[in-house]
Amino acid sequence: MSDTQDRLRQIVSDPTLSPAQKRGYLAVEAENMLPYPALDADVVEALEARLICDMYEGHAPYRPRYVLPDYAVVLRDGSSWLELEAPRDLDEAISTLQIAYHHVPSITGMPVFLGDLDALLLPFCEGVTDDDLYKKIKLFWRYLDRVLPDAFMHANIGPSDNRVARAILRVDAELGQIAPNLTFKYDPEVSTPDILRLATANIAKCSKPQIANHPVHAATFDDRGYGIVSCYNALPLCGGSSTLTRINLKKVAESAENEQDFFDRALPCAIDLNFRLTQARIDHLYEKSGFFQSFLAQEGWINPDRFTAMYGIFAMAEAVNLLQDQAGRAGRYGFDDAANALGHRISKHLADAVAARPMRHVWQGRAMLHSQAGLSNDVDATPGVRIPYGTEPDPVSHVRALAPHHAFYGSGISEILTIDETVKQNPEALFQLCKGAFAEGFREFTANVASNDLVRVTGYMVRLSDIEKFRACEGSRINTTALGAEAAEVTGILDRKPRVVAHEQSAGYGQ
Repeated sequence: MSDTQDRLRQIVSDPTLSPAQKRGYLAVEAENMLPYPALDADVVEALEARLICDMYEGHAPYRPRYVLPDYAVVLRDGSSWLELEAPRDLDEAISTLQIAYHHVPSITGMPVFLGDLDALLLPFCEGVTDDDLYKKIKLFWRYLDRVLPDAFMHANIGPSDNRVARAILRVDAELGQIAPNLTFKYDPEVSTPDILRLATANIAKCSKPQIANHPVHAATFDDRGYGIVSCYNALPLCGGSSTLTRINLKKVAESAENEQDFFDRALPCAIDLNFRLTQARIDHLYEKSGFFQSFLAQEGWINPDRFTAMYGIFAMAEAVNLLQDQAGRAGRYGFDDAANALGHRISKHLADAVAARPMRHVWQGRAMLHSQAGLSNDVDATPGVRIPYGTEPDPVSHVRALAPHHAFYGSGISEILTIDETVKQNPEALFQLCKGAFAEGFREFTANVASNDLVRVTGYMVRLSDIEKFRACEGSRINTTALGAEAAEVTGILDRKPRVVAHEQSAGYGQ
């Protein structure tokens, strides 16, 4: 009790935290005073050793990790619970969404999904001039950042080229806000070259949006659709993900005697342990929390049958390099064909194992494999299947080394290409690099430009100037600045090597 009280006192007396931030930290401490869902001894041991990881989601799951409401429902029907009538014009539609967001939970305590905003708002734009649309979107965007200051909050636009999407891209570049994060869904059969060029030009200005390969994502899901949320997480619309757990592949490789032992024993054992952890957390959510009896389900914003389980992995690079060392092979992950092929083999093994394992209370009865983008306190463990920071090759080689992984990670996979600031004089290079990455099979295209203040960490956005203020003990109104500062200190995210975009006219590029 004394240790607990000390932690609580530290939170309430921290001068760098706002009252709202203190409330959030206190809630986490309260949840973790409760007993953990029942786990067998082997899973407990693996969790304590961080061979497997629960992402510190809390001891008593009482809401899903990620919730993706179908906001078209409340815009069409209103909400009896919230005493809202269906909106009749753009002002009412934006107001309805603002109210709705306040009532959508997630692991962060704030909404991680704002919907496909252009599709949601276009029906209300008749008679609204372009100038008025721009002004309303700008006020809306400012509201989101100031009232819901969390970089895991995520909006989607596209794939069509339309007034609302263009207004959002214009405002996002002008304001350069951390929140909301933004994805443009690109479909070569629907999106115009102009809207893609506008999106890639925005990346040069403010490192947003990330661009999703819409045909690849759409084929993974059903006709109800999907959303990109938080960092790079692709999940069923009208559902979401109950939980995200992950395997530390580096620790798995350290426990293996050799490559054959890794595939025959160590990896299957870790996979099984993580499944048991995942199922215990999901069972608690569905059977004890009462979440799925809320008005969100009753009014049809969400469907309990559309929540998946994100089955994550990280530290692929370290695992491959350890196995290479054990076999006496000098090639390094990201640079050597044999090392890269070993990584691709590990991804296939994981995908096959996840597809073969039935789960209760999970969309379509199976978890979805996820290349997890890292935690701010991961030490000597590269996020997902990425190439270690500071060793990145040129962008085209980078893409080609990682592209084969993307077929296996249906609920999300990402790389962040760090591009030299000279690209601002050659924005066409980013456009061609994006198209080339998609031609190679990338699900997501994301880039930082070296001179920008607004940058991606593992997937969420931070301002480097905010990190400096936070380090000077000035605090931050943005909830995720502390995570970014810790990641910069512990994981070396700022060591990414800026590269000049070159060879973008190579085979498969610039087409």
